[in-house]
Amino acid sequence: MSGPVVFALRLLLTVSLYAFLVWAFMSLWRDIKLHSSLLAARNIPPISLALARADQVQQVRHFLRSEVTIGRDPACECPVEDDAVSARHARLSYHHNQWWLEDLESTNGTLINHEKLTLPTVVISGDEFRCGGTSFTISLAGEILPPTSQKSA
Repeated sequence: MSGPVVFALRLLLTVSLYAFLVWAFMSLWRDIKLHSSLLAARNIPPISLALARADQVQQVRHFLRSEVTIGRDPACECPVEDDAVSARHARLSYHHNQWWLEDLESTNGTLINHEKLTLPTVVISGDEFRCGGTSFTISLAGEILPPTSQKSA
């Protein structure tokens, strides 16, 4: 083969290799953008969550995030001033199109509808749960339910 033919083949192979690399990176970039937009849309659940404290009838807190931590730590989304509540006591999280309540290995445990919570559990409007000596009533999709139980001493 002559020199110019080999040069042309090498040039064609180099251009093909760079074209393939550009195509691969563009495909990866589109895929990453798609997944990031899906994750961003998942951060705000379509079903809103409201927590009413049984000891404070007027206090109802609304949450627009997919995870709500309850505990004594001021960094929690729902801080509670109760010595029987752990720093990070329980978590409400939205996934699989449902709200779930789980105990975060708290010292005194979490009760849901007067039963000890051992596994993450799906919650619905009207469910009551207790962290230490503080009771909460859950409302989903914006309906506000009045608390029915009082704080025990």
